[in-house]
Amino acid sequence: MHGLVAGDNAIPGWERHEGDSPLIAVALHSGHLVPLELANLMAVTEEERLREEDPYTGEWTVAVPNRLVVRRSRFLCDLNQPHHKAIYMAPEDAWGLEVWEKTPPVELERELRAYHDAFYVEVKRWFDRIESQWGRFVVLDLHAYNHRRSGPDAPPAPAEENPDVNIGTGTMDRNLWGPLVDRFIRDLKAFDCLGRKLDVRENVRFTGGEFPNWVHRNYPTSGCVISVDIKKIFMDEWTGMLYPVAFDAYARALRAVVPGILEELEEMRP
Repeated sequence: MHGLVAGDNAIPGWERHEGDSPLIAVALHSGHLVPLELANLMAVTEEERLREEDPYTGEWTVAVPNRLVVRRSRFLCDLNQPHHKAIYMAPEDAWGLEVWEKTPPVELERELRAYHDAFYVEVKRWFDRIESQWGRFVVLDLHAYNHRRSGPDAPPAPAEENPDVNIGTGTMDRNLWGPLVDRFIRDLKAFDCLGRKLDVRENVRFTGGEFPNWVHRNYPTSGCVISVDIKKIFMDEWTGMLYPVAFDAYARALRAVVPGILEELEEMRP
């Protein structure tokens, strides 16, 4: 757990749980917390923040033994963006939303960027240990995405362009990791999700952000990040209300693909 921003309203940046496994699950955008002294500087409302965050995705990380769940809002500092873009300074950085009442003070910007740096330093140490122990490892980069942007009562976005699960693989060496990714997608498609098969497609909506890009740069032959973006049909994206049955079905789907990942990793052993 890492706490930044001094004062009574300091809150943890992230929580990490370590297990004996080459599998890791990360929920970078699950957080909603903002210290009061920073919330008072923001123009974006709490409801707007929640709509663009990935609530509940941290709970899906329990599918594997190694887990990292970010608790602070991406509107403070987006850990899935490069250092220079990690703070949403303009509306075009944040779905057209005005995030700050005025430009954040230099000291605040410096502190938030230090938080970004600290995250990647800690993750590097952690992944180095996992690489040393297991040789190769797989990270499930868990996200959720909106499909009702036109409003709570408007029709959802067309399913043709919005699969139930988008698998982002745009930053990896597909020649190296292709069999493992293909197995992951195949097993996810085969899962019985409340009486139907999931629509799982690759790189339709998202190809992966800075976090998978960073892992693949630093661990080009040993680290594989599969970015998993699940359409928010497990919740009401406008109110934040959870649909427990659908949410649990996705949790079971993620657990169901774990044996296949481990089998593919074993096949890759020299």
